[in-house]
Amino acid sequence: MSLEEEITEEELLIGLDEYLAAGVHIGTRIGTKYMEQFIYLVRSDGLYVLDVRATDDRIRTLAKFLSRYEPKQVAVFSTRQYGQVPASKLAKTCGFVSVPGRFIPGTLTNPEFSGFIEPEVILVTDPRADKQAVKEANTIGTVVAAMCDTDNELKGVDLVIPTNNKGRRALALVYWLLAREILRARGEIPPDGTIPSTVEDFTFKVLPSSMQIETEAEVEEATEY
Repeated sequence: MSLEEEITEEELLIGLDEYLAAGVHIGTRIGTKYMEQFIYLVRSDGLYVLDVRATDDRIRTLAKFLSRYEPKQVAVFSTRQYGQVPASKLAKTCGFVSVPGRFIPGTLTNPEFSGFIEPEVILVTDPRADKQAVKEANTIGTVVAAMCDTDNELKGVDLVIPTNNKGRRALALVYWLLAREILRARGEIPPDGTIPSTVEDFTFKVLPSSMQIETEAEVEEATEY
């Protein structure tokens, strides 16, 4: 039975086809023991495929969790280039603190640093790429939420959203959904309401004049199993 046959549209925050088109389910050719519970299958070519039902469920869970905090108690980090625009858009939409780009050591632990912040929760695009932020958060007892792919280890991570965390479209969609669900959980928009920004607004733009080779997560055929 295929994933499409197992999942009804009513169970998900958006249509299954939208998750698949964005490549949210596309993992890597490495699957860690930490991510086993979120893996739907391993393709014949060795690519690990994430279960979008788990992604969908964890977006809901994290949205409800973050909605209980004052906006400035949450900080969003993304060293990964493709995560910087969606992370910043999430922060702007929800009133969180945004710290895109390279993490400066001491941001969470050195009160003498001009960019020092004291969030209660941090959200990172990739716990490996954002390992310094995770390390500092762990040092001071700050809750860590993270977008995690099949190749991630979860040491130091408290809350996981299993997703392709390397693709532009996947990160844009997941961050957009998280923003929408946070505002719904806060009661700032109706339970079936949406936000002014579109998924496209949350997407990192690659200029034609400086096209980069997309990651495997971007070029894999999104609906192929």
